[in-house]
Amino acid sequence: MFSTTYLKTFLTLVETGSFTQTARKLEMTQPGVSQHIRKLESYFSLPLLDRRGKRFELTEAGRQVYDYGVRLFAEHDQFCHALEQDTPNRGELRIASNASFGLLFYPYLLGYQQKHSGIKVNYLFSAANEITRDLLAGRFDVGICNEVIKHPDLRYTPYLEEPLILVVPADFQGTHLQDLAGLGLINHPEGGQQASRILKANFPDEFRTLSTLPQRGYINQLHLVLDGVARGLGFAVLPRSVWEASPWQQQTREWQLAQPVWESIYLMSRASGDFPARYRDLFDEYRSWRQGLVAPIHPANTPAN
Repeated sequence: MFSTTYLKTFLTLVETGSFTQTARKLEMTQPGVSQHIRKLESYFSLPLLDRRGKRFELTEAGRQVYDYGVRLFAEHDQFCHALEQDTPNRGELRIASNASFGLLFYPYLLGYQQKHSGIKVNYLFSAANEITRDLLAGRFDVGICNEVIKHPDLRYTPYLEEPLILVVPADFQGTHLQDLAGLGLINHPEGGQQASRILKANFPDEFRTLSTLPQRGYINQLHLVLDGVARGLGFAVLPRSVWEASPWQQQTREWQLAQPVWESIYLMSRASGDFPARYRDLFDEYRSWRQGLVAPIHPANTPAN
């Protein structure tokens, strides 16, 4: 007999790559996971895994079953969402975003949920390529990020312009690029590109490449970058929303620059269909609140889909 429970176990196993992690994630035993896989193989009368000790690879049949399972659960989720009444303050919000946007948006979203008890939140912090994959698989309805990965089945809508800022220790007294060089950069995954943009705009005659600035450190967790700045270990460049969401605002400050630099934020969704009312109201409300705090001087260019 075919069971979607067995299929879900198989999908989870493929995505985690581990029987142990699958058992932990599904709150099962490892023998239980193995039993589900055997039953699924028995139903299809084909091996789905090429087992090699504790490791495995998918057989051709396994790849086909995985693709089928992803489509099946995505269609089921979309069907369930279609059944929900399209009201502004009721239903599930399935949103994925990059960290720089989500650090301020997610707490705002929780406050929004407190005001609207009919709202359920399913939120994921992720990278743009992973957000794209999850949108196409139907795991999330909306993605929010600062880059466009073109795909014919996805739509990108310009949403916000977020200012990039240069953050220094609160007691930093420097006024020139040379002073920054003496402080050094605390980098993060997008820090190099963001620092280059803001320094080129404000020091066109002095700044050449980021390699001329000493790098004092690197951290892949964006919410921790400002910890090093607060300790006086260097400066950082990041979206203002990250600084506003941080606990280190008293120990750091925004270094005032003459030329503002903005980062474009996009809403990503499947090309077919419109946003339900519960999304439209949330995003309209957040944008109004955010633009009341930081209004862009120049609108961003809209990329082609």
